Amino acid sequence: MVMKTTPKSYLVAAVALVIVLVMYLHLLSSVSDLQLISSLSFPQGTLQPTSESRRIEQAPQEITSITCDRSHTNYDVCSINGSCSLNLRTGTFTIMDPTFATSAPLVEKIRPYPRKTDNWIMPKIKELTLTSDPLGLTRQCDITHDSPAIVFSAGGYTGSIYHDFIDGFIPLFITANSAFLDRDYIIVVVNPKKWWMPKYIDVLGAFSKHKTILLDKENASITHCFTSATVGLISHEPMTIDPTQIPNSKSLVDFHNLLDKAFNTNLSSLITHKPRLILVSRYGNNIGRVILNEKEIKEMLEDVGFEVIIFRPSKTTSLREAYKLVKSSHVMVGVHGAALTHLLFLRPGSVLVQIVPVGLGWVAETCFESPAKAMKLEYIKYPINVGESSLVEKYSREDLVLKNPIAFRGMDWNSTKMNVYLKEQDVRLDVNRFRKHMDEAYKKAKSFMDING
Repeated sequence: MVMKTTPKSYLVAAVALVIVLVMYLHLLSSVSDLQLISSLSFPQGTLQPTSESRRIEQAPQEITSITCDRSHTNYDVCSINGSCSLNLRTGTFTIMDPTFATSAPLVEKIRPYPRKTDNWIMPKIKELTLTSDPLGLTRQCDITHDSPAIVFSAGGYTGSIYHDFIDGFIPLFITANSAFLDRDYIIVVVNPKKWWMPKYIDVLGAFSKHKTILLDKENASITHCFTSATVGLISHEPMTIDPTQIPNSKSLVDFHNLLDKAFNTNLSSLITHKPRLILVSRYGNNIGRVILNEKEIKEMLEDVGFEVIIFRPSKTTSLREAYKLVKSSHVMVGVHGAALTHLLFLRPGSVLVQIVPVGLGWVAETCFESPAKAMKLEYIKYPINVGESSLVEKYSREDLVLKNPIAFRGMDWNSTKMNVYLKEQDVRLDVNRFRKHMDEAYKKAKSFMDING
């Protein structure tokens, strides 16, 4: 039977079609909203973002600026997060962004040396300026680098190997692994002394493949441009790298490995059949903490079974040769002093024996005991008795200087009191008492040698 199609039938069909179409469009809209909400609500990478979500998520381009962190006790660090030029003559970093031309210039000043509370030394450190002043844009780049810069001072207490490392290279290692993780960078050095660059050229080469830029009079006419700049160094405690404060958890052992890269020492030619002991010898007039019976101590150490080498480092000592000698040894022995900084050259697992004079227990622990343990060295402390100190010839045993150094020092740890223990004091070691400690050192050194050569 054939059914007739009436106008009423057309009307019903049209209404139904409209209803279906509206429901379909509503469903599409709901799905699209769900996808957008999901892409914004879940961590990046959970869902593939739609083209609409990518458009919404797009972040504005970062504005070049100058920032400074001055919240730390020992150091300040300032940075420019975009292209900048360095005028070596004035020590000025200028943002290379013309958008600052119509605004008031940003200006920050910093002395890039991590001892900012030292009122005696900090005025000797060259002050650098970071600015957005458009006047600085009129000077052209003589050399354009495609890497950022790390800038620090080699002035201050530079010249003592202890300060060269605790105020320079260890903070540089921390800063590089914090600011430029797995990135190349260029080192810029302020206040360089003439001897500094030749002595540390190998170390600097391990930090960066680029030639170090010296901010001195000879280079004053050259303008360098960088992709960004960090001015100043991050410092932890003395001779310390705290892995918990570095993004890649680097430690003092990793710093030792960097030195190993710098000097690339081959130990095969230094094979020994006895544990090799480096006896750090202090010498000179009014230097303090000299081992007065050093010859007798050397003979005792040889009798214990060590191959003994007397090590007398100076400012002219080749760092490469010092590294080779210390790294090839199994034990290093010395009275508390800057030369024990060479513990950084020892292989982890070898032995450090620190002879601690009267009144220097706390500083010996901070300067060398804690770093030695962080370096994974076998550490042995030999605190001398009062009778082993030359101070007994000058002070009564009942004097606070000998009886209670902490009370003598008090809250006023000034240079006069410090020099009593550092400059006036030498040591004459009790050979038999010291030998007991060295017998223990021999066992540890022999075990290390048998495993590591």
